[in-house]
Amino acid sequence: MTEALTLRRDDALGPDTLAMIGESEAELAAIYPPEVRSAFSPEELRASGVRMVVAHRCGRPVGCGGVAVLDGYGELKRIFVTRAARGTGVVQAILKHLEQEARAEGLALMRLETGDASPEAIRAYERQGYVRRGPFGAYRENGSSVFMEKAI
Repeated sequence: MTEALTLRRDDALGPDTLAMIGESEAELAAIYPPEVRSAFSPEELRASGVRMVVAHRCGRPVGCGGVAVLDGYGELKRIFVTRAARGTGVVQAILKHLEQEARAEGLALMRLETGDASPEAIRAYERQGYVRRGPFGAYRENGSSVFMEKAI
């Protein structure tokens, strides 16, 4: 039986969020060159008011994610699940939580940017109802970004 999953709000500079971002960065650095990585740093997350949540199982962080409340939509930021916790419902729980936060702010649309060399992430988003779209906000086409959105 899988231990219960809990989600807790965390500061972008909190130890659990930093641990998850560090693990995410190591994985991304092995896949993408620096010029196409556009993830916010923890300091940028905090300065932008991104609302972060960390998923815990057995008292340990197993995933994280955030939502930036923007004009007319919420943008998912720093969605990450540890390799060991993938396929156990963590990403679904994080997305559901962040979508609820966005709805509570009166938003009806979520958007995200991920990379084409992350097919697991793309499939996870598609399973949750996200569909591909073109660049949005300040993003520009860079040859490796995949942009997605979902009405919530």
